[in-house]
This record gives sequence, C-alpha cells and structure tokens, in this order.
Amino acid sequence: MDKKKIILLVSALVIAAVTAFFANSLRTGAAAPQATAQAPEPVPTGPMVMVAKRALPIGTIVTADSFGYQPWPEELVEEAYFIQSEGGEAPAAPEATADGQVTPHFNPVGTVVRNAITAGQPITRGALVAPSDRGFLAAALTPGMRAVSVPVSTLTGVSGFVFPGDRVDLVLTQKVNGVEGPPLNVSETIIKNLRVLATDQNANQRVDEAGNTVVAKFKLVTIEATPSIAEKISVAQTIGTISLSLRALADNQSELEQAIASGEISIPSDASAEEEADILRTAVAKPTSGKSTFSTGGDVSRFQRRSVPPQTPKQAEDEPTVRVSRGGNTTEVPVGRR
Repeated sequence: MDKKKIILLVSALVIAAVTAFFANSLRTGAAAPQATAQAPEPVPTGPMVMVAKRALPIGTIVTADSFGYQPWPEELVEEAYFIQSEGGEAPAAPEATADGQVTPHFNPVGTVVRNAITAGQPITRGALVAPSDRGFLAAALTPGMRAVSVPVSTLTGVSGFVFPGDRVDLVLTQKVNGVEGPPLNVSETIIKNLRVLATDQNANQRVDEAGNTVVAKFKLVTIEATPSIAEKISVAQTIGTISLSLRALADNQSELEQAIASGEISIPSDASAEEEADILRTAVAKPTSGKSTFSTGGDVSRFQRRSVPPQTPKQAEDEPTVRVSRGGNTTEVPVGRR
C-alpha cells in the first residue's frame, strides 16, 4: 500500500477517536450539574421595636392593628422608641429613668398621631398624644375640621355601641305642624360619614382587666365636622331629636368606588402610589351633607300623613299712619308715603 495512503488513514482514525472522546466528555459534563452552596439568609437580631403596620396620618386614632413589633439593629435604637418587653406585648422604655425607676408600660391604643408616620417606621414617644395629655382633642382633629358635641340617649346613641374612631350618620326626627290636620312626622339623614372623636369625656375605648371592650352608656358624643357642617348640626339640635346611625366598615369603600366610577373623584395619571393613597384616604374620611334620604309617618303607617300640612299664612302688620288735613279734607297716609 502507498505510504501516503497509510498516513492519511491513520490520521483520520486519530481525529475520529479524539472527536468521539470530546463529544462524550461534553455529554457527561452537561448531565451532571455543579452543586452550588447558598449562604443562609441572615436572621435579624436586635430588640423588638414598635413600628407602624400602615401609614398613620396626623390625627389617626391608634388601634391594635395599627402597630406591630420587629427586630431593629441595636446600634440604631433611639431612646424615644417603644421596646417590647420580654414578658408581653406592652412596650417599655429601653432604659430606666434618672431616679432608677423603670418607665411604666405604655399602651398606644387610643392615642392620637401627632406627626405623620409612614408604614414600617418606628413609632416614637413624641409622635403620639395620650388622652390625658393637653391638646389631645386638637391633635385628633383633621386639619380644617372642627369638633362638635351632640347630646344622645341610650335609644339615640345605638345603645352605647359607638366608640371613638367609628363612623356614624346623623338622623334628624321632627314634627311639622300646620293649621289643619295632624302634624307630619319625618326622619331624615342629614349628614353622613362623621368620625367619632370621643364619648362623654373618654377619647378611647374602655376595656376590662381581660382586655375586652366595655359597652358603656354616654350622654354626649363628640364628632368631627367641617365648619359648615358644624353649623348645620347646631341648628338641627334646635329643630328636633338627633340620633346616631352606625356605619359599616365596608360602606366607605363601596361609596368610594361609586364616586370614582361617577367621576366625582379623579386621580391624576402621573400620581405616585403615596399621592393616590392620600387622595383616596381624604375622600373616604370626608363627611357629606348633600341630598338626604327621609321617611315620613305615611311610610310607616297608613294613618299618618305623607305631605307637609298647610302653614298659617303670615299676617301683614298694620302700617303706621298719620292724619293729613288739606282744607276741609282729612286723610290717613302711611308713614313713608306722600
């Protein structure tokens, strides 16, 4: 056989063997993935600091679902932070007072937010106002709003099941008398979505030793209203009897969706998530006193009237006159006329 042919044949065999070896190595290498070790996530350490679970605007009445506790780096803990004690949920001061006495536990439920707090931000002592502090009611008021008190009874006050922070409607009941026939008995919802600030002199919910809410009778309810609505409430108290109608928590969300659908509330397209939340929060908290619903005695009983009875016509007062004599004629002329 020719020497050149032998060399070419051997070379071809060597190349085929090398190619098969590399192909087998690539195939087995792809089938066996490399195991990579993942570092465990660091476990947060540090004292449990009280933080806001959601955004708390100025004037918010703090409830049990407004705050929680999470670990906080010890080197970043400030003296004004609330620290969870080892034995329970009540926050305690991180250090003892100057006289060596431990600061007593402080329950934030029922306090009012003095400075706005964002979600996840630690709650400081200066950001809350307790009911016993001066300026508590002023801090609870939303900017531009007023506090007005309404007298109620067990019957008109939802049997004591109204607490600070709840939302109520005001119902005015009155009798409209006329010159003939029975009077018209009518009740109408005059104002909706009012926030309750306090019942009697209590601005927080009463709880017993077990932590259960205590239903108590009260004679006054202090509510938050705009200046014009406060005027209407004052006038309504002179007309008839005012009753409270407790609103469901879902009512505001339902009315908010209707307002957005009808175009009453518009959100700019370039608004951020925080701006959008502020717009919606303001709309939900706003009381309304527009067109009211009403029911007359005729809607309850066939023996009651449905329409307003005719009113007594106003009698014109006698105008003062003066006698004027001209020659032999004497006439009476009203004062102011010639």
